[in-house]
Amino acid sequence: MKVIIVGGVAGGASAAARIRRLDENAQITMFERSGFVSYANCGLPYYIGDIITDPEELTLQTPESFWSRFNINVKVQHEVISLDTSSKSVSVKNLVTGEIFEESYDKLILSPGAKPTVPDMSGVNSEKIFTLRTVEDTFKIHKFISDNNIKSAVIAGGGYIGLEMAENLLNKGVDVTIVQRPKQVMAPLDYDMACQIHGLLREKGIKLKFGSSVSGFGESGGKVETLLKDEHSLVSDIVILAIGVTPDTKLAEEAGLELGIKNSIVVNDKMETSAKDVYAVGDAVQVQHFVTGEDSLISLAGPANKQGRIAADNICGIDSHYKGSQGSSIIKIFDMTAATTGINEKTAKALNINYDKVVLFPLSHAGYYPDAVSMAMKVLYEKNTLRLLGAQIVGYEGVDKRIDVLATAIRAGISADKLKDLDLAYAPPYSSAKDPVNMAGFMIENINTNKLSQFHWDDMDSLPHDGSVTLLDVRTPYEYKSRHIEGFINIQVDELRKHIEQLPKEKPVYVMCQSGLRSYIACRILSQNGFECYNLSGGFGFLNSIKEEEIAASKSYPCGLPR
Repeated sequence: MKVIIVGGVAGGASAAARIRRLDENAQITMFERSGFVSYANCGLPYYIGDIITDPEELTLQTPESFWSRFNINVKVQHEVISLDTSSKSVSVKNLVTGEIFEESYDKLILSPGAKPTVPDMSGVNSEKIFTLRTVEDTFKIHKFISDNNIKSAVIAGGGYIGLEMAENLLNKGVDVTIVQRPKQVMAPLDYDMACQIHGLLREKGIKLKFGSSVSGFGESGGKVETLLKDEHSLVSDIVILAIGVTPDTKLAEEAGLELGIKNSIVVNDKMETSAKDVYAVGDAVQVQHFVTGEDSLISLAGPANKQGRIAADNICGIDSHYKGSQGSSIIKIFDMTAATTGINEKTAKALNINYDKVVLFPLSHAGYYPDAVSMAMKVLYEKNTLRLLGAQIVGYEGVDKRIDVLATAIRAGISADKLKDLDLAYAPPYSSAKDPVNMAGFMIENINTNKLSQFHWDDMDSLPHDGSVTLLDVRTPYEYKSRHIEGFINIQVDELRKHIEQLPKEKPVYVMCQSGLRSYIACRILSQNGFECYNLSGGFGFLNSIKEEEIAASKSYPCGLPR
């Protein structure tokens, strides 16, 4: 069996190694357009920031190691320029010599990945404007910064690459501005969760310019000028385009393969394309979202590697199926961590899913053990079925293990209220006896059994201030005096039973505390005394972080944020 693999990163490399492990006699050839294979895309920004100093650390395998360990023929700087599915052959161009030759196959795997989105606008081809995809891109950016004493940078886009580049450039002493049209970084997060990141970025000195449309680029005094629609332009030494990626599917399109979202390659759950004996994996393929069942594009290394393994299995006669992607991802932003899995509120609303959510601020480990820090956690679930839909966590410690538990729970089909039953490891340096994931389950159970009713930060502006409801802040007098919401009276939770007769029972009570825990206790006291009451999800701290971000953002540009 002769197998040709187009693309030697993530999915392609994974497929090649798996085929060899299953079939010692297969003839495997892998063509890679760049000069490197099996490299760590996610590590590229850290080389630019000198966190990774040895360029060899960026590559997991080399053509030589692939041959010596796996007996796989890897040809770098070779681009497959055409595919003929009827004759089962590809045309390959040696990018060093210019030679073009034909290669036949029995089975073909396409793993071309995704390319950085480059807008069609004036000046975009400037030598001072870069994208980041390959190891060569990394070296080019690193050299440009070193050779030109770069002091300022504009990053177009606030996704994973944009944020990682912002951190690494700032660590090199570069003044950084992130500019983009969306009003938040990290699209997989909801706005309220992204606000937890915005504050840190501003604190570190990164300028955030949201709601701005880049219209082109120019030159100004030896610097690059980022032109903005209806705004003053930004002038910097370098621009990094990080506005997203597009499936690199020109080869598949010209070969007549069926294409889907954004010209991605349509595959079935065996990773088979519309052409016989042609498979596709990785960022170039359309997948089914595990939670929604919708066709999706999810560009992540984990799914790409799994897809490569599944394609290899089926090529070698093993009946293997891809069950869909749920978009589990995580990012380090300075000393903060942000992670997500499943879907967010924006997606749930767009799909008309009847969902609910809990927001909590648990500590990373036992509060009595030193250095415990809180994290913001949001868990979404379907109201009627209690099916877990997604989770988002932003914090400083312990985020990774909680998001992995929640991702596992979603994949396993565990009911949202059953999160309380998970038997998770506990010791004071690592967790609390009631782990944050357990706490989310307790909250969901309470809501489902009508022991708790909620209102949310974006309901605050619509609360009546005409005396028809009671607005109650159960924090300490000191907390209340430091800052509070107009219209809320203060009775701290520990004094509530003594003053409960002061509250009219005929009026609904909207209760808040700092994180939502004390106000929950207050709600239980009130409800058992005949009151109708609602707890502010996430508490005053969550609300305040969002409002402070809106104020900070409004000072950054004339028109501010839309309310």
